[in-house]
Amino acid sequence: MNIIKSLIRGNKLFRKYHFTDFQEELSELIKNGQKPQALFIGCCDSRVTPDLMLGSKPGDLFVLRNIGNFVPPFSSNGEYQGTASAIEYAVSVLNVSNIIVCGHSHCGACQSLYQEIPDDKNYLNIKKWLELGKKAKEITLQKTYKTKDELYRATERNSLICQLDNLQTYPAIQKKMSSNELQIHGWYYNLNDGKIEYYNETSKSFDDVITYNNY
Repeated sequence: MNIIKSLIRGNKLFRKYHFTDFQEELSELIKNGQKPQALFIGCCDSRVTPDLMLGSKPGDLFVLRNIGNFVPPFSSNGEYQGTASAIEYAVSVLNVSNIIVCGHSHCGACQSLYQEIPDDKNYLNIKKWLELGKKAKEITLQKTYKTKDELYRATERNSLICQLDNLQTYPAIQKKMSSNELQIHGWYYNLNDGKIEYYNETSKSFDDVITYNNY
């Protein structure tokens, strides 16, 4: 079965067996509008599946996905407006109280930071976007790693920390964080076992999210 036929079959099964599970909630969301409590910024990677790995339902998350779950720093010149506008909409219009930046293991974007991207118009936007990962690469290369896998895993985690820093350059986020109306979280999803680690800013370490008692 090809992928399109498989997806159509999946929708047929969803409508028959699962849609009714959420129909009442969706009716309320249609009537009253969406009021998600969290903005989830994740990678486009097809192996990262927010609803499956978090058990979220319609209306829970405002989801933004891009290559590498990168967050461009705030700019008044309209650069990267697709991602920036989604962040501003979530914070200033939807008034989310949490932002989760979720990185993951085996991230192709972080690995690409160490590869030569063709100087070709077909890769023009990819090369521009990957510039957002330069800082994470520079931080990572301050240490020595035994294997490429160790290098890539460290880059993924350092990139996540950089994205949290970039988030805090947005005026709306600064304002809401200062008044305790907004919290930001850095999560790292391991494709091997489904475990999520959170960035512990106090200890500067990544710890299992189920051990965090402040949520």
